[in-house]
Amino acid sequence: MRKPYILAIDDDISVLRAVERDLKNRFAANFRVLAIDSPHKALDTVRQLTARGDRIALFLADQRMPLMSGTEFLEQSAALQPAARRVLLTAYADSSAAIDAINKVKLHHYLLKPWAPPEQNFYPVLADQLDDWQAGNAESFEGAYIVGTRWAPDTHRLKDFFAKSQIPYRWMEPDAVEEPRVRAALNGRGETPAVIFPDGTVLERPALSQVAEKLGLAMTPSRSFYDVVVIGAGPAGLACALYCSTEGLKTVMVEREAAGGQAGLSSRIENYLGFPSGLSGADLARRGVTQVRRFGTEVLAPAEAVGLKVEGEYRVVQLSNGQELAAHSIVIASGVQWRRLDIPGMDRLSGAGVYYGAAITESSSCKDEDVYIVGGANSAGQAAVHFSEIARSVCMIVRGDALSKSMSHYLVERIQTIPNISVIPNSEVVAVEGTDRLERITVRRHDTGAQEDLRAGALFIFIGAEPHSEWLEGVLDRDRKGFLVTGANLLRNGKRPQGWQLDRDPYLLETNVPGVFAVGDIRDGAVRRVANSVGEGSIVLYFIRQYMRNR
Repeated sequence: MRKPYILAIDDDISVLRAVERDLKNRFAANFRVLAIDSPHKALDTVRQLTARGDRIALFLADQRMPLMSGTEFLEQSAALQPAARRVLLTAYADSSAAIDAINKVKLHHYLLKPWAPPEQNFYPVLADQLDDWQAGNAESFEGAYIVGTRWAPDTHRLKDFFAKSQIPYRWMEPDAVEEPRVRAALNGRGETPAVIFPDGTVLERPALSQVAEKLGLAMTPSRSFYDVVVIGAGPAGLACALYCSTEGLKTVMVEREAAGGQAGLSSRIENYLGFPSGLSGADLARRGVTQVRRFGTEVLAPAEAVGLKVEGEYRVVQLSNGQELAAHSIVIASGVQWRRLDIPGMDRLSGAGVYYGAAITESSSCKDEDVYIVGGANSAGQAAVHFSEIARSVCMIVRGDALSKSMSHYLVERIQTIPNISVIPNSEVVAVEGTDRLERITVRRHDTGAQEDLRAGALFIFIGAEPHSEWLEGVLDRDRKGFLVTGANLLRNGKRPQGWQLDRDPYLLETNVPGVFAVGDIRDGAVRRVANSVGEGSIVLYFIRQYMRNR
């Protein structure tokens, strides 16, 4: 198996040798390092490597080079090796060039010269970039195969589960199976979708619990009592688990699907502090799970919480498999889900051309198709940008008269520059049609009442947010929309919640049950941004400590 390349380009020979030395010292075991003193020579090398099937994991290009800048080189090389991570070497005065490169070539990172000591300023950055590259670019595929028709909802469900769980897989149509190992494993079986595992095991039309068990995912706890049980593994839950575990609290995180929450499904998160080039939701989820596990958090996924009860000083979470988790404190971070679009045809075509959320698993199937997106907030905007690189056209259908009313300014500006994205304002989808898959949608204009039938390859829904809190009804106070009420919002005319027996008011993020907290999007009044969810998940540790100390 040939090692992938790291390609460094700088016309300053002394700097190039220093870069080459540092790269080989740290990465030579897993990557081949090439150092080239001319961007034109480097492009010729990239063409040769690409032609013979070699992979380049990372480009490290100096910005200030005669005849061709680092940004221009990265722009041309990205067309040849689009999966490679792109890093720019700049001087302090070139920060504006780096920002320009982020917008022009989707730069992944930029480094300031000089970078000494490399152990602090060089290696961690590049190791992080190479880890991200390796997460999606394994040369030898040893994962599972999913065989099923594109338009079968069960096929979509399996693909979605593997993708959310960060488990490598390949999908094949039943009539296009070419891999000998897959053909041999199927051996005339007719039930699809089917999952073929590396050891040859075949599961036909499996439940997700069967797949999770075969994959060895933890679905049952290792103990019956914890300091903290965190429900939900989105940004808020991950942050809470991280800070609790780093403080030595025995922590378990329960997630009914896979880590990341709605943020984990985002094609790109660009306004999260500290990531000037942005990062995908999948990368955020993968990094977060790795981090919490490193500090000892136990992660149960898929595992669903279905009940909560109070037994004296202890709080007990009931799981769908009949098991119970007792703890000193519970943190509800189960987030929200996209609101269902209640129109004719939706339920029948869900998973067969109609999808809720980004459904990045289906993006590769949308090549040269007409894609429609319902919604006008940031998640819808990021999805539109992502699909515009694959689909023939992307049309956003929004209820308001302008995107600017619900979407960040930077994203509105970007959408306006992409020629194959259009926007239909003051409109809504009122019907979807198709026999075995989505074929047409009907759009109604609010201002004129006129309706129009449009051919559609796929429809992605990003409207509203409904909290996943039904399982807490009768135990925790919820507002009329189902969001959990916390802190001062629990006080009515200066009175504490009914049944509250402590001689203090509820803490900022505490529910009407002492020791049970709510963070992130599920909380009444939350600001629905990734940074806000991470912030709430981080600071709730302070209130957990206060509760455990004073109970």
